Amino acid sequence: MAHNAQPVTRNPSKEETIVALATANGVGAIAVIRLSGPDAIMIANSVFRGKDLTKQKSHTIHFGNIVDGDIVLDEVLASIFIAPSSYTRENVVEVSCHGSAYIIESIIKLFIKQGARGAKPGEFTLRAFINGQLDLSQAEAVADLIAANSKASQQVAMQQLRGGYSSELKQLREQLVTFASLIELELDFSEEDVEFANRDQLKQLVVDISKMISKLIQSFELGNAIKMGVNTVIAGRPNAGKSTLLNALLNEERAIVSHIAGTTRDTIEEVLNINGINFRLIDTAGLREATDTIEAIGVQKTLEKISQSALLLYVFDAENMTGDEVQKDIEELLHPGLPVLAIANKIDLLNNSALAEGFKLPDEVKLITISAKQKQHITELKQAIYNSAIHGQLSGDETLVTNIRHLEALQKTEDALIRVLGGIDNPIASDFLALDIKQALHYLGEITGVVTTDDLLDNIFSKFCIGK
Repeated sequence: MAHNAQPVTRNPSKEETIVALATANGVGAIAVIRLSGPDAIMIANSVFRGKDLTKQKSHTIHFGNIVDGDIVLDEVLASIFIAPSSYTRENVVEVSCHGSAYIIESIIKLFIKQGARGAKPGEFTLRAFINGQLDLSQAEAVADLIAANSKASQQVAMQQLRGGYSSELKQLREQLVTFASLIELELDFSEEDVEFANRDQLKQLVVDISKMISKLIQSFELGNAIKMGVNTVIAGRPNAGKSTLLNALLNEERAIVSHIAGTTRDTIEEVLNINGINFRLIDTAGLREATDTIEAIGVQKTLEKISQSALLLYVFDAENMTGDEVQKDIEELLHPGLPVLAIANKIDLLNNSALAEGFKLPDEVKLITISAKQKQHITELKQAIYNSAIHGQLSGDETLVTNIRHLEALQKTEDALIRVLGGIDNPIASDFLALDIKQALHYLGEITGVVTTDDLLDNIFSKFCIGK
């Protein structure tokens, strides 16, 4: 990924043909070099020895040599895409060559010599957006898809790339535009006190849009967790079996396990995938009065990690802790909005009746019984971890917001719509009502790219890979 190149501009010249390596840097079996622009096919053909590429049909692949004068640089496959039937809606040629760094550099330099320009980060996708192939939220989904590191994050990115909620927003926005136009018309007849926009219909539309916006805003917590992974802290008193639990969940000896209390002084972080969701497991130092400075730092780090977590796994020694001690710990660790699983460990050392009678927990805290050492009930625990994070919200067609930019735009849209409803219920002048509707339209438009600025586009596309 390259992020340090010059930023793209909103309106790159359509007369320019750009070139870049579309596959990852490094030595590999093959590499793909992409050309896009009006002269892409002509430039590729000028150094290609095989069929005349300018006479070939779109979506065809041709074998030949790339030559620099009399020197054969490589045997390649050239894929032809004729505008507008391409990713960028421009003429595109993708050259598959051998993955030698020398060959790649030589071919790109040759294309530049023939008239192409090196592409900037995200410039191919920027052209796809400008040429109407993608809206802005779909373009951002391309970057999310490239960065997807789990099945769930891939599915969410694909759903957004295929249109996701942008098509729904577009339809609702068009209806709102219609009402905005009617209210603007009222301003032209202000002296005659006429009403073209039916206020009851407008109110119902705004209510419908607000419901959808609210649902999308609420989906961000889950969407962001899927995209970034769920921060899951394993906490508890020393010797509760936290590190043994981490090893059992990962099915490998990742953390040092000892009967000596306080073995874990710093945090240990690993990723566990459950049903396509990445959980970032953080094993922490035991919670107790520290006996030295290093342990005190470890305990402080534990508390910090808990405050930043999306899910807390509180582990306790079911053989040696009392119900009052467990309840006291949970009350100290629990804070609003943080799901907590209480994990009674070492159940192989006592009977279930004693466990059932000994521990009473708050209604919102689910109790799971395990033996981390014997790996008893680990499968059930994984399912409980998954359920605690997902809350049954994830389905194949679920629309989720994963982008902080979209979240902020949706929140601003919601605020503007609240003002519109207030203006309808407590009648205000048409010009003020029109202003609030325009603000809602503006923020909705920012999501899909109906409303853009150079700074916004620079910020989005400069984070892409060069070649995408």
